[in-house]
Amino acid sequence: MNTSNLLQTIIKSSAKSVTSNPGTGIDSDSLFKNGDVVLILHRGEQYSLRRTRNGKLILNK
Repeated sequence: MNTSNLLQTIIKSSAKSVTSNPGTGIDSDSLFKNGDVVLILHRGEQYSLRRTRNGKLILNK
């Protein structure tokens, strides 16, 4: 599965949980179940959300 398809799958599954329960968060384990980096498309720009070895999150453009 390429990165774009993986990102779309993650977004769709995350969106379902958020839209069915407005105001609730998304568990980071569900975002990072396929690795330590999640690509996010926002207003035509690509960002990467990375989980460090210490469990911290880093967002880069």
